[in-house]
Formats: sequence, C-alpha cells, structure tokens
Amino acid sequence: MKFFIDTANVELIRSYYELGIIDGVTTNPSLVSKEDGSFDDIIKEISSFVDGPISAEVIATDTIGMISQAEELAAINRNIVVKIPMTKEGIKAVNALSKKSIKTNVTLVFSPAQALLAAKVGAAYVSPFIGRLDDIGHHGMELIEQIRAIYDNYQFATEIIVASIRHPSHVIEAALNGADVATVPPEVIEKLFNHPLTDIGLAKFLEDWKLRFG
Repeated sequence: MKFFIDTANVELIRSYYELGIIDGVTTNPSLVSKEDGSFDDIIKEISSFVDGPISAEVIATDTIGMISQAEELAAINRNIVVKIPMTKEGIKAVNALSKKSIKTNVTLVFSPAQALLAAKVGAAYVSPFIGRLDDIGHHGMELIEQIRAIYDNYQFATEIIVASIRHPSHVIEAALNGADVATVPPEVIEKLFNHPLTDIGLAKFLEDWKLRFG
C-alpha cells in the first residue's frame, strides 16, 4: 500500500519525504488556506521535490470552471492529479479530463455508488472519507471493503485512496482491506513509528551496553 501525506505544509512534506516512506501528497483548499504563500506557489514548491502524485483541488463547482482550473493545475507539473468533488458537474468534468489524459482524484466520496460512478468515467483515484463516516456513527472501513470488491469485480483501474484518516488503526485496516493508498496526516504518520515496547527495549539495550563497556 502506498502512503500519501495529507498536508500542504512544505517543510512537513519535505521532512517525511526524506524518510523514504512517502509516495505522494494530497492537499485540499482547507489545508492550503492554513499555509503562507499562494496556492500555485505552494503546489509548485511541493512538485519541485516530490516525484509521486500530488493532488491539487479545483474550487470551481461548475463543469466548465472545473475543466479550466484542472488544465491550469495539470500544466504546473506532470505529476499533478486534479481533485474534483463528487457531484454531477464533477463527474462530467472528470469524463472530459480523462479524454484529455489529465489524471483526476474524485474527492468527498461516501458511498460505493459514488465510487462506481467515478471509476466509470475514468478517475485515476477515488477518495472515500472514512473518518467522517465514523464521526456520524457509520463504520467507514466497510466502504473500503465494498469499493475494493466492486473494482475487483470489473477490473477498474481507479485506485482507492483511504482519506480522512484519524488514527493508526485506520492505516492498518486500510492495508488489510486492500486499499491502494492511505493518505495520512503528519500527526498520524508520527504515531505509526511509536510503540512503548520499542522504547523500553532500546533503553534496555543501551543500559546493558553502558554497564558492560562504560
């Protein structure tokens, strides 16, 4: 399973990318709004050192506007993937962009029916928001199971990005359910490294070494 980092903070992206565990980046208007600098400058800087897919979202809500903004974003770098919202207008835009060989990531997906529609029009990625489903009392990971089964049934090439990840267990469940990608906030990535027994074991090794060799 690939790891994308879900942030628009260039320095955080750089620090985790240098570890060798990050395969791509996802951003959205909310994340970009928290950072200094223009949207284009932020995306250009990220694309200057990240080789993998970088999702950048349109803010238009009509098909013509989405297509126009998508073309501008795609021109920034070959690895830009344009995020399009899961609406009728969005699906129409994805259909048109697929024919132009512009990769898209259909976002704000909350049902298997929506994921099926996105795959039908050639989306490169689909982003089900499992954390937001959990927030309203649903089991978000069941959606990943359903989408995986549908895509496997019909050999859709669309990749599943598990989004709205809240904690490390979401990452592990995503991997167990066959997701192609987990897009993970920096604070959750940090937690993936940690286990109390690792800390205890390392402290013990160092203590024993010090007792024996000083």
